[in-house]
Amino acid sequence: MQENISAISTAAGTGGVAIIRISGKNSLEIAKKMFSPSGKTPVEKFLPNYMYAGEIEGDGFKDYGMCVYFKAPKSFTGEDVIEFHCHGGVQIARGILSKTLSLGARAAEKGEFTKRAFINGKLTLSSAEGMIDMINAESLATLRAGSMLYNEKLSKEIVVIQNSLKDILAEIAADIDYPEEDLEGVNAQKTAEDIKEISEKLSALASSYSCGKKIKEGVTVAICGKPNTGKSSLLNALLGYDKAIVSSEAGTTRDAVEGAIDIDGVKYNLTDTAGIRESAGNIESIGIERAKKILSSADIILSVTDGNGEADLSGANGVVIKVFNKCDLKKSDGKYDCIVSAKTGEGLENLKKVIAQKAVGELSLDKAYIIEKRHYSALVRANEALQSALNNVNLFSTDILAIDLKEAWEALGEITGETANEQIISTVFEKFCVGK
Repeated sequence: MQENISAISTAAGTGGVAIIRISGKNSLEIAKKMFSPSGKTPVEKFLPNYMYAGEIEGDGFKDYGMCVYFKAPKSFTGEDVIEFHCHGGVQIARGILSKTLSLGARAAEKGEFTKRAFINGKLTLSSAEGMIDMINAESLATLRAGSMLYNEKLSKEIVVIQNSLKDILAEIAADIDYPEEDLEGVNAQKTAEDIKEISEKLSALASSYSCGKKIKEGVTVAICGKPNTGKSSLLNALLGYDKAIVSSEAGTTRDAVEGAIDIDGVKYNLTDTAGIRESAGNIESIGIERAKKILSSADIILSVTDGNGEADLSGANGVVIKVFNKCDLKKSDGKYDCIVSAKTGEGLENLKKVIAQKAVGELSLDKAYIIEKRHYSALVRANEALQSALNNVNLFSTDILAIDLKEAWEALGEITGETANEQIISTVFEKFCVGK
């Protein structure tokens, strides 16, 4: 792509500095018409990766700022890139952008700079997804997982697996081209072993999606129990501030009350639900029905009791953690996962540790977690193709076997972008903002 595109690359609103970015073959020519250096070096003589001070011409005004030239192919997009760093006023940035458009640049679309970087081989598709995950991260764990993607941790593992598939396909091709060598009997057993090894690697990668999904989207935690067991007090204690109304009157919580906390870098979305009991008024009954719906979708259910029995948790699909509350008033009378006092704070830190352990376990800082559903789907399809190959390795001819292996290779290529179609690529870059 050589058409010039331009956009404001900093966040909307007033700030200290705004950046207007241009990419394309005529970027330097546009800069020559807009930038007047303070020093003696003319724009056409600018050294790459150096910042030069001077006046930037906007639409009807001039601003004093900086200009930097990134020469192709050693730039983010792989093309010639110019950046103007101006004062961070909204109208200043818009005026300079408007000037670039009047000089022949086109307004960039969402993610178009990064898309050009991908097309020009500067990063893989999964790396681009890691970048947007980092930008949109709401927790440290999401940021770390996105960083792994951005730094090609996953794509490198995928390429290794793809190369193993290539080796098998090469052996099959040799067997097809030179049947007189009579290699098929030996190769069938070895090929089956190699395919099984690759399949196990894919299974291990795919298995991390359960945890990766929680890292990216957060863990949903439902606080459930009978009325007046201190569920709202427990929510407030975990949040560290008063979010839910606390009263000794049973049935105070009529609807779900939500809040979020961070445990070891992972976001946990807490929901305090209406107390579940048989006898309730019409409005409270609606809250109880909503509580039951929340139960069915929560990752973690905190079943809270004060020793007066536990609520009916039928329909719960997540992990149940039995919590005895109000230990400051009386001793627990049964086996519980955690014993706490929402009032005094006793046991709260231990409860957080138990929640984290049940939800995600021990997180590794150097592991490439699968956090994108698209990647998980590709891994599953690749593994299904390998399982088909294993089932057929001794039943059909090697050219049929090669079809399954190539299908697996192509599914994995969708992760890195090597075999991704235009629809997949467009969907990925639509997640980006304009200017990135």
